[in-house]
Amino acid sequence: MEYKAVKGTRDFLPLQMQKRNYIFDTITSVYKSHGFLQIETPAMENLSTLMGKYGEEGDKLLFKILDSGMFLRSEKFSSFEQEINQSRINKAASMICEKGLRYDLTVPFARFVVNHQNDIVFPFKRYQIQPVWRADKPQKGRYREFYQCDADIIGSNSLMNEVELLEIISEVFNRLRLNVTIKLNNRKILAAIASIIGHEDKITEITVAIDKLDKIGLNGVEQELSQDGFTNDDIASLRPILQIKGSNEEKISTLKTFVSTNEQGVKGLEELQYVLDKCKTVGIDNVEFDITLARGLNYYTGAIVEVKADDVAMGSITGGGRYDNLTGIFGLKDVSGVGISFGADRIYDCLEELDLFPEDIKTATNVLFINFGEKESEKCLELAKNLRSANISCEVYPDSSKMQKQMKYANNRNIPFVCLLGENEISNNTIVIKNMLSGEQTTINQHELCQYFK
Repeated sequence: MEYKAVKGTRDFLPLQMQKRNYIFDTITSVYKSHGFLQIETPAMENLSTLMGKYGEEGDKLLFKILDSGMFLRSEKFSSFEQEINQSRINKAASMICEKGLRYDLTVPFARFVVNHQNDIVFPFKRYQIQPVWRADKPQKGRYREFYQCDADIIGSNSLMNEVELLEIISEVFNRLRLNVTIKLNNRKILAAIASIIGHEDKITEITVAIDKLDKIGLNGVEQELSQDGFTNDDIASLRPILQIKGSNEEKISTLKTFVSTNEQGVKGLEELQYVLDKCKTVGIDNVEFDITLARGLNYYTGAIVEVKADDVAMGSITGGGRYDNLTGIFGLKDVSGVGISFGADRIYDCLEELDLFPEDIKTATNVLFINFGEKESEKCLELAKNLRSANISCEVYPDSSKMQKQMKYANNRNIPFVCLLGENEISNNTIVIKNMLSGEQTTINQHELCQYFK
């Protein structure tokens, strides 16, 4: 038998983990600089928490967990068999699955806010970096297990929150040196378009279809709309909107005419204009108004955000939006929030393809002490402790092996410095430092060791 990782999941080698942690640390540092606080939620949630929050397509991608215990011997089993025999699969599944792996971090966060509303201060600024799971078809940039790096501000209606989150996006990608375009839309505008063509009840079908424009093209979207019951006249009314071109200002000007009689559409354009103007104020110049940006999640009610890498063929690497009443489904009404989520795995793939990871990221250990024997290694342990106290990473080679083997280990681990401490050095209170890149050797006093590496 071959023992492989589950399809759509991966093992990570040490160097890969160093690169991943570089991404996590970069995002975390920006979150902290904006005053966000970290939380965590369980990998499992009750299916009642998850189902119905992501739309029909999202529900299909939930990983459901079989109930533990003696189900096959329980009274439920006969009822389960009856449902299976009558092809009522979803009902049968609900009898044996009460829990599921989380699909994202936002819905569990809403549940968290309701449960802990008396323990947190509103507006509450939270960040969360944890894995999520989706029963999707694995492909480039799409995994079944992947990390999300979320930030949300909940308990405030202010559009300043949208601006701050766009600032965070800009800061993170500037630090990662990744060129991106931040796409922005507003769900109110999409709802207005649906209302104007007489299909307000089909906003979900419209947004799901529009969201696929990049993947299946205009003809594909029109075919999908036709299959959902839209007439040729409906589709003809939508076509100019889907093909809208020009600068942000030109697009907004065109849409003002289209939605002028729709209060919700006017409000959406005003919100969009406010956010775009504030972005200019804080120097964010890569925000693009994209009317085709829909994001299929049902809970968005205002701003919608998506980020694409400019130099890599990759799907969305960050997304988010405003949700006005997500906590309401858990009993806490009228609490508005807005959030973003960085897709760490896709960002990793972008940085790898463009060779943007820092060169020194390969170095986990800065100094290796060569082991010449019991007496020498004991002194090395003492000096290594001093270096670590000064936040200098180091190792003592565990065996008194041949010098060649220990040097090879240093090279294979990309350790830049090797310290040699033999009998003569112990007697003279000195130590020899070899630069593994240049080959140069330097002899210093042992008490100068920490200062040398600082």
